[in-house]
Amino acid sequence: MREQARARLDALAKPPGALGRLEDLAVQLCEIAGACPPPPAAPVEVYVFAGDHGVLAQGVSPWPQSVTAAMVRTFAAGGAAVNVLARQVGASVVVVDVGVATPVPGALDRNVRRGTADLTTGPAMSVSEAGAAFEVGRALAAASTAGLLVTGDMGIGNTTPSACVIAALTGRSASEVTGRGTGIDDATLALKAGIVERAAARVRGADPMTVLAEVGGLEIAAIAGLVSGARVPVVVDGVIALAGLLVAATIEPAVLTRVVAGHRSTEPGASAVLDHLGLDPLLDLGMRLGEGTGALLAVPIVQAAARVITEMAMIDDVLA
Repeated sequence: MREQARARLDALAKPPGALGRLEDLAVQLCEIAGACPPPPAAPVEVYVFAGDHGVLAQGVSPWPQSVTAAMVRTFAAGGAAVNVLARQVGASVVVVDVGVATPVPGALDRNVRRGTADLTTGPAMSVSEAGAAFEVGRALAAASTAGLLVTGDMGIGNTTPSACVIAALTGRSASEVTGRGTGIDDATLALKAGIVERAAARVRGADPMTVLAEVGGLEIAAIAGLVSGARVPVVVDGVIALAGLLVAATIEPAVLTRVVAGHRSTEPGASAVLDHLGLDPLLDLGMRLGEGTGALLAVPIVQAAARVITEMAMIDDVLA
């Protein structure tokens, strides 16, 4: 399929390779679909998985846990950044409560538990709970009729478990993968890095699902499941989504063939995962919001790749 796609691209009305990475992306779309030209990368669905985190009790974020539920309500009402950008690119937003501490009307209820436990005092959740959240994502991917999936997240404090997962599975130090999240000060960053270092140290060398259960989050697990279960291209967002992808790819490396890195978050853990997995993101806009916002902005590029290989005239026809 790769050879067929390359041959078609070289036969289009342009110099070979003139469209650069767009051509590489078109080849990947053909490989995922097993067809050349590939189907259009549409319709688009962004899954925003939401969960709360017990580690918030350690003071890793200035925001209270109640903000998670408030933002989930905002997603459901269509007023968040992810909703605005989804409308811009014609995507549907599916908000999934996989681990919010309080029930939230308007979200798809797939709650596994009401937030994780404090990962500094023991496991964030059981392995069975991590597996259940993983299966939430897999089931949603299997049921989706979208031609392109996008990962999103919400959870106050979730850059801390993401950094723990990334440090444990990549072998990077806490200082290399821990960022400021929602904008913490230097003292809080030092506190957060210490938590990440100690948590990652206790699970280094463990299997990915154990790492996820010990120091991860329910939305991270669901994202891992969505990526694992997808059979269409998946555009992955920032550091939380990349932590989920890292889990999925460590379990099953073949998932990487279906993944497009949407953007490079300014969170250092994001670059650590991108480098570890050998992914080159499409965009670098200095973003770190999450929700799926950076990935959504990359959607038109993915769709453009599908259109180019499908709709461009052949050079032989032009010159005939």
